[in-house]
Amino acid sequence: MFEPLTIPFGPVTGLGSAFALLFALVIGHSFADFPLQGDFLSRGKNRNGKAPQLADGKANPKDLWIYLMTAHCLIHAGFVWIITGSLVFALAEFVLHWIIDALKCEGRTSFAMDQWLHVLTKVGFVVIIFMSS
Repeated sequence: MFEPLTIPFGPVTGLGSAFALLFALVIGHSFADFPLQGDFLSRGKNRNGKAPQLADGKANPKDLWIYLMTAHCLIHAGFVWIITGSLVFALAEFVLHWIIDALKCEGRTSFAMDQWLHVLTKVGFVVIIFMSS
């Protein structure tokens, strides 16, 4: 049920493959949270900040931040889905990433805490996969 894709990973059968899976998930997180997020998503997903200008120059939708937060979290969910092969983990990533980032945007967590919570989410996925193998 939680078996990762065979490319690049086979079933998680030992600590080495568990660490390899965790490393891949953290790499995916790094891509999604930094170069693939960009300034537009980074600033625009915060409901308390000034919404960025749309490319067409038209007025922003009232709740633009919801679209941008959702898009950002879908990027993360996509990486988790591709790496683990699990739709369940992808959906969990989407929901958890949304909650964690919303807490950061509300000032309830710091940047560092936000990043650690995301990494701990990935650790949780790997532990579940490892325990079910």
